[in-house]
Amino acid sequence: MAKGNQSAVTEFILLGLTENPEFQTILFCVFLLIYSFTVLGNLGLIVLIQISPQLHTPMYFFLCHLAFVDFYGASTITPNTLANSLREIKSMPFYACATQVCCFITFSVWELLMLSVMAYDRYVAICNPLLYVILMPRKLCLQMVTSSYIYGLTVGLVQAVATFHMSFCDSNVVNQFYCDDVPLSALACSDTQVKELMLWIIAGFNVFFSLIVVLISYVFIVFTILKIHSAAGRHKAFSTCASHLFSITMYYGTLSFMYLRPKSSHSLDKDKFASVFYAVVIPMLNPLIYSLRNQDVKKAFKKIFDKAHSDNR
Repeated sequence: MAKGNQSAVTEFILLGLTENPEFQTILFCVFLLIYSFTVLGNLGLIVLIQISPQLHTPMYFFLCHLAFVDFYGASTITPNTLANSLREIKSMPFYACATQVCCFITFSVWELLMLSVMAYDRYVAICNPLLYVILMPRKLCLQMVTSSYIYGLTVGLVQAVATFHMSFCDSNVVNQFYCDDVPLSALACSDTQVKELMLWIIAGFNVFFSLIVVLISYVFIVFTILKIHSAAGRHKAFSTCASHLFSITMYYGTLSFMYLRPKSSHSLDKDKFASVFYAVVIPMLNPLIYSLRNQDVKKAFKKIFDKAHSDNR
């Protein structure tokens, strides 16, 4: 990163969601509650999948990694937000801000890719059930997850380096409650056209690629479900996709609101509140979505609960 940046700006001031002290206390309690549920929900789901042999299938293997990604994403943003809500001046050192940008972009790409991989897994399970074990071997699942992690981390590093290679001369006040790429770029006093073009190309490719995988997978899934004659069979096939569809709708809906609005209606203040849902709320909701309607998860949890209860007698 450029040395000029270090001499001009050594820290950034985050405006946060509000300057009202009373409201900040309320936000602290709300964020703490949400983060507690996020940690318990996602880590609990990971542990449940790991210790339940009946959940050792590709579907739950990917769900386990989605839970890790959600835990990672929330932990990238929320702890620092909680700490800042107790401070009068919400400052963040230069390199800490760069690290958070890298980690958050990495989380965003990981989430996109995990949802895409899970869509492909549902396609294979519903459209080729007899070949499911053959088409989704453990080695392939590991390769898809590992390549997703490597690619996401690479994108995060490239974007963070591009952002913090810019010069920040006039202002260090970020209109966001965490270090985000877009409001940081607005502070740059150097030319940002090349950087913004690179951002849109990479982000556009990531969203387009993941969306194409999801759409193609679900087109085949819908056609396959429509061919099932029994209502019970159609309901069972659809129920295996319902949770995933809901997660996709939440995630892509929030992304569309944040990045695909016309410039005339674009507002960093609106983006801040959309970011709360995107970065804080969705990681809490995903384990609930995949658990409450999932009979396999319910049965695994009941089995462990019954075993623990009988052992304590």
